[in-house]
Amino acid sequence: MSAAMVNAAGNLWVNRLRRDFRASLLLLALLSLAPLFVTTPYSLGILIISIYFALLALGWNLLAGFTGQFSLAPAAFAMLGAYTTALLDYHLQAPLAIGIPAAIVSCAVLGWLLGKVVLRLKGPYLSLTTLSFAEIARVVIGNSIEFTRGDQGLNVPTLFESRVGYYYLFLGVLLATLVGLYLLMKSRTGRFWLAIRDDATGAESRGIAVVRYKTLAFALSCAICGLAGSLYGTFSQLVSPELGLLMQTGLIIAMVVIGGMGTLTGPIVGALLVYLTSEWLRDFGNIQMIVFSAAVILFARFLRTGLWGLASGRYRSKAGSAKP
Repeated sequence: MSAAMVNAAGNLWVNRLRRDFRASLLLLALLSLAPLFVTTPYSLGILIISIYFALLALGWNLLAGFTGQFSLAPAAFAMLGAYTTALLDYHLQAPLAIGIPAAIVSCAVLGWLLGKVVLRLKGPYLSLTTLSFAEIARVVIGNSIEFTRGDQGLNVPTLFESRVGYYYLFLGVLLATLVGLYLLMKSRTGRFWLAIRDDATGAESRGIAVVRYKTLAFALSCAICGLAGSLYGTFSQLVSPELGLLMQTGLIIAMVVIGGMGTLTGPIVGALLVYLTSEWLRDFGNIQMIVFSAAVILFARFLRTGLWGLASGRYRSKAGSAKP
């Protein structure tokens, strides 16, 4: 491929990313108006948890959608972030100003160390290894009764008494995460991640330190999940091993696949749609995972770009046909 073709492909990606980012900002602007119309604490709580899942979906999408590494541990790292904050408060009475940053740092470090081991694996071996880690972490926390109180969970102090305050906190963190991911994907590091996703062998032959950049993506993904879990713990005021259940990871994967992998807007759209639908389906029994598993299969087979890919593709087609 010539240098001109490489530059053209790079410019196309940047333009697409810029449109994607603008759409995500517009979506967040619309979400910022939600408290004007959603007034009941229960409904506002559902929206807050939807944004929590949007953070997890963005974190997992950084790894799977932008780097091509399929991890089954995003919910586990959310659990670990929540427990980091809770344990610091429970044993050391550390304030949340220390507990929340500690959750981010600890999950990033643990993700880096785990990534150094698992990211040399490929295909199903990577998924199985991260799944094993997630289950081990959940079982250890559940059985360490003297240290973590086991399945009883731990109480966490709250940041706000008002759910409106929590809503805008989560929305602000989501905005900061989006901006950070956008800047990263525009940078040289982002280009390397895309090269690794598309052809890891070719990227390595061109001098890219594949394992190092995979590990960096894994650590950042874990840090985002840890932050989300820590904030969720302060919102719910209780953390338990249920945060790390495999079903939670299944929901996160469904959100990204349905919304659109490898985009910024797709995971947010998917998180809102899947979680709100999940709450609606709660009245019909435990059929959520059946419905979402079927949806993931259908989207993976017939619509791999997800809902955002479909919507943006139609938008580009109309814009193109409108040109003289």
